[in-house]
Amino acid sequence: MEVSVKAVLGTQLYYTEVTAGDNVLITDEPTDLGGQNKGFNPFEILATSLASCTAATLRMYMDRKQWTAEKIVVEVDMIRDASGTKTTFNRKVHFEGASLDADMAKRLYIIADKCPVHKVLTGEVTINTELAI
Repeated sequence: MEVSVKAVLGTQLYYTEVTAGDNVLITDEPTDLGGQNKGFNPFEILATSLASCTAATLRMYMDRKQWTAEKIVVEVDMIRDASGTKTTFNRKVHFEGASLDADMAKRLYIIADKCPVHKVLTGEVTINTELAI
């Protein structure tokens, strides 16, 4: 799977327009870091990716199994150590309006880890950078 995004930052400190196809979102930094807090900061986007992918993966699985839930709620807390070299994601999943037995819950726990973003975050990652000057 290939994904392409483009981030454009002008003269307005940290206010960045990010496009992916026809979709646009705004990222910014909090005011205490010099931004205007007009959008998610980059770390919030990273945690958002894990939360939304987990919810979608669980919904797809539940739909295939014809298991019902009115809502799947995924909360992600991302904690970085002081050095910035170790990051922990704490993910909590709640199913509203669902009747799940122990076996179903056990299977959903396993399926949550099959979310593609989870796999990226726990797999090998390479970042190649090219400066176009």
